[in-house]
Amino acid sequence: MTRFSALRLSLVLASSWSACAMAQEVPQAQAPQVDDGGAIIVTGTRAVGMQAAESAAPIQVLSQEAISHVGQPNLNQVLTQIVPSFTAQTQGTDLSSFSLSARLRGLSPNHTLVLVNGKRRHGNGILQVISGAFQGSAAPSIDLIPPDAIARVEVFQEGAAAVYGTDAIAGVINFILKDNNEGGSFKVTGGQYYDSEGELFSVSGNMGFKLGEDGFFNLSLFHRRQDYTTVGTGQVQITKPDGTLQSNTPTQWSNLAGDALSGINGGQPKTYLTEAFYNMGYDFGGIELYSFGDYARRIGYAKQGYRHPKRICYETGNLGGSITPAAYNPNICYGDTGTWGMVPLQHVIEDEYSFTVGAKGEVSGWNYDLSTTYGHQKDDIWTESSAHREVWQESYAASLQGIGKPNTVDKAYDGGFRLSQTTVTADIRKEFEVGLAGPLTFAFGGEYRRDTYEIVAGDYYSTYKTGVQSFPGYKATDAGKFRRSSRAGYVNLIAEPVEHWSIDLAGRYEDYTDFGDTTIGKITTRYDFSPAFALRGTVSTGFRAPTLAEQKYSTINVGPTSAIAQLPAGTPAAALLGFGSLKPEKSKNFSAGVVLRPVPKLAITVDGYIIKIKDRITGTAARNAVLNGVPQPGGADILNALNAAGIVLDSALFTNGTIGVSSFTNGIDTRTWGIDFSAAYPVALDFGTLNLSLTANYNKTKITNNKVGYPIFNAASESNIERSNPDYKIVAGALFKSGKFALNLRETFYGKTSVLVRPAFTPSGGFIPEGGFLIADGALVNGVNANQLYFNGVVKAAALTDLEASYDFTDAVTFSVGANNLFNKRPEVPKMMQGVTPGAGVSPYINGAGAYNSYYGHGPYSTSGGYYYARLDFKF
Repeated sequence: MTRFSALRLSLVLASSWSACAMAQEVPQAQAPQVDDGGAIIVTGTRAVGMQAAESAAPIQVLSQEAISHVGQPNLNQVLTQIVPSFTAQTQGTDLSSFSLSARLRGLSPNHTLVLVNGKRRHGNGILQVISGAFQGSAAPSIDLIPPDAIARVEVFQEGAAAVYGTDAIAGVINFILKDNNEGGSFKVTGGQYYDSEGELFSVSGNMGFKLGEDGFFNLSLFHRRQDYTTVGTGQVQITKPDGTLQSNTPTQWSNLAGDALSGINGGQPKTYLTEAFYNMGYDFGGIELYSFGDYARRIGYAKQGYRHPKRICYETGNLGGSITPAAYNPNICYGDTGTWGMVPLQHVIEDEYSFTVGAKGEVSGWNYDLSTTYGHQKDDIWTESSAHREVWQESYAASLQGIGKPNTVDKAYDGGFRLSQTTVTADIRKEFEVGLAGPLTFAFGGEYRRDTYEIVAGDYYSTYKTGVQSFPGYKATDAGKFRRSSRAGYVNLIAEPVEHWSIDLAGRYEDYTDFGDTTIGKITTRYDFSPAFALRGTVSTGFRAPTLAEQKYSTINVGPTSAIAQLPAGTPAAALLGFGSLKPEKSKNFSAGVVLRPVPKLAITVDGYIIKIKDRITGTAARNAVLNGVPQPGGADILNALNAAGIVLDSALFTNGTIGVSSFTNGIDTRTWGIDFSAAYPVALDFGTLNLSLTANYNKTKITNNKVGYPIFNAASESNIERSNPDYKIVAGALFKSGKFALNLRETFYGKTSVLVRPAFTPSGGFIPEGGFLIADGALVNGVNANQLYFNGVVKAAALTDLEASYDFTDAVTFSVGANNLFNKRPEVPKMMQGVTPGAGVSPYINGAGAYNSYYGHGPYSTSGGYYYARLDFKF
C-alpha cells in the first residue's frame, strides 16, 4: 500500500462505523485510571488481599487502560514503553527475528520469570545465538499473549527464586487474564512506520460469557499482520559509497550501481500472527475449578543477506562463487541470479499452545490450589527463494557431458524445534492467630516440572554439503531429543509481629535430574512509621538452571561472507576449545526502599538494589579461524573442532570470508546495582482529570570476574554485558480526560548505550584510525593475547515522544490516533574509518557493516523510527 494507507483504512472505518454508532448508547462505566497502588496483587507474595502500595517489595501494576494507550498491539512494546526497568529487543537476526526478547534491570531475558495467572509460562523453542545483549535468550515469547486478554500486568521487580524457583533472579512478570462473564470489546488497528514500511493491521476481540449461575468463560481472539522493514541503502560488496561499482566487480554489473540495491536488507520480518486465549472457572461452593490456555500460530518471512550475481554459477576457476572482475556469461548461473543476485527468505511457521487446569478451595481453614500446566511450541524452518550452489554446479557439469539439464532446488526444509513443559504445583496456605499484631500466614507446597527440547533434522538438500544459500539445515549430528525433570518444595511464613511491621520468610529446595539440588531463601520486611512513610527491604538467594536449548543447541550461522558455528558446551568438539559442560547460575539479591505519601493521592517509591550472579551463563565471543580471508592465530585448533563436529564449510570463505566458532559457558560473575523510582499523582480539574506519573530506573552491571578470560570472552563480549543497556531510562506520563476526549502524552528519556565494535579489517603498518584503540584480547601468540582494533559504537542519549488522542463517539465507540516515537528518532549510523582506504568490497565502517547507512542495532529503541497508527474500539 501507499504511504499511511493503513491509517487511511482506519479513518474510513471510523467515519463509517462511528456514524452508525451515534444512534447507539450502551452505558459503560468509566475505565479505571492508571493504578495508584490500590490494586490487589498476587505476585511475589502469598499474603491475601495485599495492595500494591502495601507491598514489602517493589511492584508495578499496569492497568487495562494503561495497556490500551500503547499504539502497537504487542505486549513487549506495552512493557517497554511503560516500565522503565524493562528493555525490549528491537530487532533480531535470523531466527531471533521471530523470538524477540526483553529483560529487566539489564540482565538476561532468562533471568525474568513469566507467569500467566500466577502459573509458569513455558520457554521458547528458538534460542538466540547471535552475539549481543540478548544472546542465549530462550525466554517465553510475551508477544504470543494478546493484549486484549489481559486485565492487568504485575511487574515484580525483585529476586523471587525462593518463591517461584529457577529464572526469577531479576524479577517476575505476571499477566492476569480477564475474567468478565459478560460484555466484550472489539478493536481494529492500522499503522506503519514513518517511511511507509512495516505496515501493520490487526483485529482483536474479547468476550465474556456466563457458565451457569457461578461460572464464567472469557475468550480473546487476535490477528495481526505486519510487513517488512528494511535497513541500509546499498551493498558494500558491490558498490562504493558514491554508488559506483567496486573495482573488483565486472563492468557488466552496471545494473547494480547507484541505488539499485537500496532497501533489500531485511529489518523486521513479514509476519502473520493469530491467537486465541481463554480463561474460565466455575465455583461449585467450597471448590472452584478453573482452566485457561491459548493457541497461537505465527507465519513469518525474514529477508536474508544479499548474494551477488556470481554466487550460484559454474564459472571456471571460481566455483567458490567469489566476486572477481572477470566477465562471464550469466547463463552459467541459476535463473536470473547471474544478473541480479538473490535475497533468500527464511520462512518460519510457529505453532504454540498451552493449557492449565486446576482446583482451589478451602478445607478446615486450609486454602489450597492444585494445578497442572502443559505448554508446547513447534517451530519449522524453510529457506526459500534460494539455491544450492553445489547441486547447481554438479548438475551443470553433468549437462556438459550430455546428462540432464542444470538444475537446483530453490527451497529446502532446514529442520525445526520442539519444546514442551509440564508443570504440576500444589500450594497450601492457612492463617493462624498466634497473638501477634496480625495473623500468621503459613504456606507450603511443591512443584514437579518436566522439560523436553528437540532439534529436528533438515531434509537432504538443506544438509548436503553447504546446504542452500543463507541457512544450512540442522544435520543428523545436530538433531536429538533431550529431557530433564525437577522437583521442588517450599515453605513460607508471613507475620506482623507488631503493628505496622511485616516480615516474610521463604525457603525452597529444588532437585534437577541433570544438575543435582540447591536450597535458596529470602527474607523481606517492611515497617510503616506512619501512613506517609515506610521502609522496606529484601535479602534473598536464587539460582537459574541452564535451559536445555543452551546446553544442546548446535548449528552454523551463515552470512553472505561468514560462517560461525555454534558448538554445544561439553561436547567433544567444544571440549577441544575448552568449552566445558554448563552448570546452574547462583545469585544473591539485596534491596532497600522507601514508600512515601507526603500529601493525599501522591505516591512515591524509591528502591535500591544489588544483584550478584555467580557462574553466569553467556555466549562466548566468536573465535575466528579466518577473518576476511586472513588466517588467524589459533585457527588450526578451531578448524579441527569444526571437523570434529562434522561441519562442511563453503570453500569461498577461506579466501575472502570469515570462519569462527562460539558456544555457551559459565564464564563470568557479575554485579548489578541500581535504583527504581516511581511517582503518581492524579489531578482533578474543573474541566476534566489529569493523571501524572514519573517512573525511572538507573542501572549498572559490572563483570567482577571473567573466569574464562580472553579470547573466549573478549572485550567486545564484556561490553555487551556492561554497556549495551542504557544507564538510565525515565518515563514521564500525562493522561488528560475531559468529557469524551482523552489525550495521552508520554516522554521517554534513554541514556546512551555504547558497545565495542570491530572493523572488517585492520590497517597495515600499525596505523590506528581516529577513535580507534587496541585491546590485547585476541588469540594467544607465544603465550600473549594478540592486539585487536576496537571502536566505541555509541547510540547517544535520546528522548522519544509518544502521543495519542482519542474521542468517544458514544459510550460504545472510541476512535484514537497516535504515534510512538512521534519525531522519528533513530539510532546513529556507524562512523566510517578515517585516514585509511579499505580494499575493494571491504566495509569502511568501524563496525564492519556490510550495508551503507545501516543504523546501530544495539540501541534501546527501534531502527525503524516513528510508528503512526489509528485505532477503532467497540464495547458491547
